[in-house]
Amino acid sequence: MTGSDTDFDAIVVGAGHNGLAAAVLLQKAGLRTVCLDGKLYAGGMASTVELFDGYRFEIAGSVQFPTSAVVVEELGLNSLPTIDLDVMSVALRGVGDDPLIQFSDPVKLFTHLNEVHGADAVNGMAGLMAWSQAPTRALGRFEAGTPPKTFDEMYACATNEFERSSIDDMLFGSVTDVLDRYLPDREKHGALRGSMTVLAVNTLYRGPATPGSAAALAFGLGVPDGDTMQMKKLRGGIGALTAHLGDVLESHGGEVRLRTRVTEILLSQGRVTGVRTEAGDTLTAPVVVPGIAPDTTLNELIDPAALPAGIRERYARIDHRGSYLQMHFALEEAPKFAAPYEALNEPAMQASIGLFCTPEEVQRQWEDCRRGIVPADPTVVLQIPSQNDPDLAPEGKHAASAFALWFPIEGGADYGQAKVEMGQRVIDKITRLAPNFEASITRHTTFTPRHMGVMFGAPGGDYCHGLLNPDQIGPNRPGPKGFRGQPIPIQGLYLGSAGCHGGPGITFIPGYNAARAALEDLGR
Repeated sequence: MTGSDTDFDAIVVGAGHNGLAAAVLLQKAGLRTVCLDGKLYAGGMASTVELFDGYRFEIAGSVQFPTSAVVVEELGLNSLPTIDLDVMSVALRGVGDDPLIQFSDPVKLFTHLNEVHGADAVNGMAGLMAWSQAPTRALGRFEAGTPPKTFDEMYACATNEFERSSIDDMLFGSVTDVLDRYLPDREKHGALRGSMTVLAVNTLYRGPATPGSAAALAFGLGVPDGDTMQMKKLRGGIGALTAHLGDVLESHGGEVRLRTRVTEILLSQGRVTGVRTEAGDTLTAPVVVPGIAPDTTLNELIDPAALPAGIRERYARIDHRGSYLQMHFALEEAPKFAAPYEALNEPAMQASIGLFCTPEEVQRQWEDCRRGIVPADPTVVLQIPSQNDPDLAPEGKHAASAFALWFPIEGGADYGQAKVEMGQRVIDKITRLAPNFEASITRHTTFTPRHMGVMFGAPGGDYCHGLLNPDQIGPNRPGPKGFRGQPIPIQGLYLGSAGCHGGPGITFIPGYNAARAALEDLGR
């Protein structure tokens, strides 16, 4: 290929999973493409990072979401070695009730549900999956290369009155409304209700009783075409995905440049001409795809005079209130669970253990965190991927990660003190069930939303780049060229981050959509 090392056909800003996906597709189509990132490593929030000597951690994302078949095919995502987990996750409340074991095999899962949790749990889960199908279509959850749907188009996805009411629930109902319908026994189905709650609210800054929170439940439950396609764990951690995309990009002649932070997208007469970096270098290209948050792109990287005030204001209103704690531990030994949870000491059971609260408790904790109060008993998801992927830790040792809700980001809490206090409550909660846990920690680190925002450029630490509130889905989530009915008046600019239609989660659809839109405009 010809051209200087500053002249390109396309520049991608951000080497996260969406940026790399866009860069691969542009390069494969024959465009000389460079992907720029300010960090020391590629992958963004889908990377596996050595935080302590010999201990490697999935720093934010940890599972590959089910995604569009065309995206999987074009990016070669099925070529990666996965870890065949018999048990994807275990959910419990820690009050002596039976754990809910999410077997990867749907037949085993429903057999377990029936034998341990009863026929009403089987019927409830089947009802939830049926409920989610129309909202999944309305959200365009597995559609690649299509624009966000208008609300009329969402309702047109319904084939009968039940489906129409499911779409009503998604837009206006709460997680608790839906769970009360399908899993009404608050005691018997406590772990299952808690699991479904966190599946939804980890992409929101709203309690599960908040109207509109059901949209996030539908997004989390969605499977392609009624298929049972599962989330996947990858050998080497989630970073194997983004390493694969980097390899594909470079094998086709493209380039990833790290330690190259973009500070401005350059324009001339209403179209992009390239980018300027923090070091003062200028790279030119007629196509720029930002894989970073849409509001960061438009309000921080582009000359304000190039955009109508109404567009800038709309992007400035995107809700980014991340409210979680992420902890990573180097462990001398795996947790040893005490009675009645000894079954969890099987390595196969420790891929992901959810220590869940009820939806009602999660609602109260969210309301408390808004007043600056650290939750007394936070919801915790503990993952020990080294149990099934031993190369992630030194021999005989373990790398573990914990994710917890809600971290107080308003209400006047002392940020540093809240971080220490909540981190200790997470450790205490795990240690109550696995008494050796705290003593086995040799090193650990704690990340708040503020840390994640600084590390990954995600505003507010929001890994969704725009939370899944009902006012941030469908026509209110931008596509590659902006919001429906309000396109960005800049030629050659294509938004491709998790904050766009097709996100959040590790779906690659926003990056695919941005590349596809650029190639269509170029007549490729």
